[in-house]
Amino acid sequence: MVKTKRRGKQKSQTIKPSLSLKERLIQKRKARQARQKLINLSVICILIGCVIGLPLAFIVDLKIGLIVTLIIPSLILSYCYPRQSLWFFLIYMPFSGTVTYWIGGGNALFQLSKDLFYFPALLALIQECRRRRKPIIVKKQLIITLAILLAFALMTLFLVNGSQQFLPYCSDLSEYEKLLRAPDGSLLLNPKTGLVIRTPCKEGIPFLQGILGLKVFLGYIPLIFCAYYLIDTKKQLFFLGRLLVVLAIICCTLGLIQYSMLATGICAGTRNAVASDLFKASIDAKCFVGGSLLYSPSQGQIRLPGTFVSPWHWAWFLIGNSFITFTVAFTDTSFLWRTTGLAGLALVFINAVISGQRIALAIVPVAVVILSILTGQIVNFKRFIPIGIGLALILGIVATSNPDIVQQRVDSFVSRWNTSPPHLFIQQQFDYAVRQQKSFLGRGLGSATNSARSFGSVSLIETYHPKVLYETGYVGLLTFMIFVTHLIIVTFKSYRSVKTPSVRSFAAGFWVFLLIISYFPYWYPLDTDPVSVYYWLFAGILLKLPVIDQQEQALLKIDNEANSKQGHKIKRKKSEGEPSPSTSIDE
Repeated sequence: MVKTKRRGKQKSQTIKPSLSLKERLIQKRKARQARQKLINLSVICILIGCVIGLPLAFIVDLKIGLIVTLIIPSLILSYCYPRQSLWFFLIYMPFSGTVTYWIGGGNALFQLSKDLFYFPALLALIQECRRRRKPIIVKKQLIITLAILLAFALMTLFLVNGSQQFLPYCSDLSEYEKLLRAPDGSLLLNPKTGLVIRTPCKEGIPFLQGILGLKVFLGYIPLIFCAYYLIDTKKQLFFLGRLLVVLAIICCTLGLIQYSMLATGICAGTRNAVASDLFKASIDAKCFVGGSLLYSPSQGQIRLPGTFVSPWHWAWFLIGNSFITFTVAFTDTSFLWRTTGLAGLALVFINAVISGQRIALAIVPVAVVILSILTGQIVNFKRFIPIGIGLALILGIVATSNPDIVQQRVDSFVSRWNTSPPHLFIQQQFDYAVRQQKSFLGRGLGSATNSARSFGSVSLIETYHPKVLYETGYVGLLTFMIFVTHLIIVTFKSYRSVKTPSVRSFAAGFWVFLLIISYFPYWYPLDTDPVSVYYWLFAGILLKLPVIDQQEQALLKIDNEANSKQGHKIKRKKSEGEPSPSTSIDE
């Protein structure tokens, strides 16, 4: 008798107990009841929306009626199905710009449409946690710094925006009243500048502007809480990464189609504009997807919006997805999804070049290099070298096929750098914000927030930290920086405590994203979709990782115990002279 070993590796699996017939019938009945509940609720919501919206469509305005018809079912369904609503929120967000301008006609309400899925889901999850006595503040260490930040933000809202609300309208003042005067009628001068002091007045609704500014400033912080209760398992964690990669591939593909339609003349863009319009993004030039764009190749001016409302939103989508696609490409457990992540990363690189956005062209490759170093993937030669070679090969083929486009983008980037070096630009922004300070609470929330301009005039500040300084003052900026620094420290400790290699590697990419965005001095990523959403979402996921890791360690322990028992049985059979399952007998 000769014994031979089987070839191949045997993977240990936990044996799941099979359900009885009664248990399977109970599950089917519950699923049927859930489907019936969804159908009934959807019908009721649609009927309510039609009853309220259709009369408004005929009496007031067709668009308003349609908006109301859609809003009511969205609010009710989002509240009743909060987790599904949050998933839909993440899916809908990259396409919200296309919906806003191609369906909503640029209506301001459509720009807030994504929040119809977020806020009801947030409220429902809070109610669920209160009912089940689960913590709403998922990390107690953050309570103090978050409370201080919120307190000073509310002080700015009520003391600064609130006081501005009681000012007279500028249009109601006469020319004589628009300038401050002494009791004798002489003009009052600013002792520092020597200029005449204007009478304080308002041009819009400062308090509503402040509420919208507060929503933009802190409104997505509760996503930490939402993400904590949305992602419960390792499977859901990897599903999130894969979903975001698929969305990135779809949006980048649509961006390529948009560029090809402009390049071939199917869309005119701004090439037929005159004078200064040749250098300005225009909503009238929109093409295929997204909103305002600039396409004047004769002037070397190209700024594409992709699927978003504007080119800078698209740029930050590409930057954000360079982190996500890199993470999936290097850390996913499935070879298929690692390949998909690599394809997504290549598409992000290509779109960063053709979009004409200099910041995307600069930051995307830098982000990949930083990720390679800080996540430790650069020393993982077995995975880093094949992926690096594959990415370099794809980008090399694209670059050699379109050398003129690559050269134009590089020249544009160098020209912009020489004209306005980033460090000088940031310094100018800080200088302006400092000069405009009138109190330790700033000029009021929303006063430099672009999306709040419908409620009053806003100042154009193009970097995030000077913008926070302008709106909330020195104290507001200080409390915000203390909070995000504290968040970075807490999330770092959280993800470094994880023992499961795949989960820990996956989390490293998310943490590096938080680290860079927290202190990134150029532009305003935390005011821009989707970075403002991904930032707080990833923070919540990082805080949940120790719980997920405990689940994985428990499963690993069960596997080890099962393998140990199986090994003892095989040894006992061998001692009794019986053939083990891993041997065969040749006579």
